[in-house]
Amino acid sequence: MHGDETRFPGFCRDCLAGQPDGVRRCRGCGSPRLVYHPELYSLTLAHIDCDAFYAAVEKRDNPDLADKPVIIGGGKRGVVSTACYVARIHGVRSAMPMFKALEACPQAVVIRPDMEKYVRVGREVRTLMQELTPLVQPLSIDEAFLELRGTERLHHDPPARVLARFVRRIEGEIGITVSVGLSYCKFLAKVASDLQKPRGFSVIGEAEALDFLKDRPVGLIWGVGRAFAETLERDGIRTIGQLQTMEETDLMRRYGVMGKRLYNLSRGQDDREVHLNDAAKSVSSETTFFDDISDLGELTAILRRLSEQVAARLRKAGCAGQTVVLKLKTRDFKSRTRNRRLEDPTMLADRIFRIGLDLLKRETDGTKFRLIGIGVTDLADPARADPPDLVDPQAARRAAAEAAMNRLRDKFGKTSVETGYTFGKERR
Repeated sequence: MHGDETRFPGFCRDCLAGQPDGVRRCRGCGSPRLVYHPELYSLTLAHIDCDAFYAAVEKRDNPDLADKPVIIGGGKRGVVSTACYVARIHGVRSAMPMFKALEACPQAVVIRPDMEKYVRVGREVRTLMQELTPLVQPLSIDEAFLELRGTERLHHDPPARVLARFVRRIEGEIGITVSVGLSYCKFLAKVASDLQKPRGFSVIGEAEALDFLKDRPVGLIWGVGRAFAETLERDGIRTIGQLQTMEETDLMRRYGVMGKRLYNLSRGQDDREVHLNDAAKSVSSETTFFDDISDLGELTAILRRLSEQVAARLRKAGCAGQTVVLKLKTRDFKSRTRNRRLEDPTMLADRIFRIGLDLLKRETDGTKFRLIGIGVTDLADPARADPPDLVDPQAARRAAAEAAMNRLRDKFGKTSVETGYTFGKERR
């Protein structure tokens, strides 16, 4: 099969039959879903992204939703986590405020996220990925990089055909769809996976990289968000092709370390490798309020509860964090992020909360907030966490009290015992 089929420049994504040049429909099954590319059988690095993942899982589990616009997200004051492609036709997008999404698509079916179910399905997809190659680097619950170099002897097929077979297996066994980007580097593999969604299979080769990128907007480059794109536009840089004409030293002089990234990625140069099971880089928890809040007392109670959630997740993951990060979002959707690095890593809710509260007090000037979050980054070995504090002699007592509360919660439930910060306070 391998030797016969790969002598053709392309193949059918539905039946995998090899296809000669110029054929618009598969000679075997009649499908128009053909893939051709000069480098098709030599590329090995892929990015796989589940299509509208949360919504796809809900539609799989409830066939009555198949043709309906579905939005996965919070209540009136929440945001859209995922919108199916029917809803996207009406202008609904991820991270859009829910009230705007319902204005755009009032007939949408809104479903609150069921993260336990999504994690379970995500693991099923991950397991099938790992049958293709041990080099699977997850980016989130529904996407990952795969490096298939050297797997041709195992699968008796080149990576492109192995991936096409994998896509069919996901649809048949799990009941959702995925899109594949195949390239020679991470940057372009991820770009490729987004080109033909849903059920996409796109290839970007090394020979075409410069031409492919030159007319694309600078926002396509990894790390260029809206604010930085606006900075580049003010400097007269709108397309990646303009970056291709600039010297690396000039870009670094203007934009620092980011200038080096602009120089390399604009030319399709990305030497990042696929790493096995990259560890999480942060642990956090956040909440969006039903009504905007400016009162420090109300925010303090919520911050304490979120800090306890972060500490519980750290204990479960077996790690500690050395930088505490406070996240706020104002009523006009402007984000504020404040952080403080600790001398030693921590796993304690009390310590995370106290640092977060100190950062929060500097922001509570009457501003109304619609979201608050707390988390830790710079994850570290828990053996290094929370040594005795000689400056604060009460810290040891608080840590012992927290350990006792954790034991009670493990035995009797999360709400069995509370601190004075949260007791009697309404959960927001």
